[in-house]
Amino acid sequence: VQLQASGGGLVQAGGSLRLSCAASGRTFSSYAMGWFRQAPGKEREFVAAISWNGAGAYYADSVKGRFAISRDNAQNTVYLRMNSLKPEDTAVYYCNAGKMIGVYYYPGAYWGQGTQVTVSS
Repeated sequence: VQLQASGGGLVQAGGSLRLSCAASGRTFSSYAMGWFRQAPGKEREFVAAISWNGAGAYYADSVKGRFAISRDNAQNTVYLRMNSLKPEDTAVYYCNAGKMIGVYYYPGAYWGQGTQVTVSS
């Protein structure tokens, strides 16, 4: 599966953005999907994940209550709605196709190219 992330940009603190990740291929609905981010000088970190059917969604503590992950299997797309953005949310955001076992997300080998989110104070 190939992944294409979009929707990043520059936003003021307290603002909102919605990221999209479009997948090619007919197997999208068989994957759990995740969002990760990487800030300059830091390791890539988990942000959110959603099960293959959207029934389960899980978040990093740092974004819980502010971000919402969703998916549309008919459109082969996963979304990340980001509200109440903070300067520390500034990073390149990547989508990933993987698997979920229980409440744990295991990233797969498929990554989108990343989209830059910059939050100004």
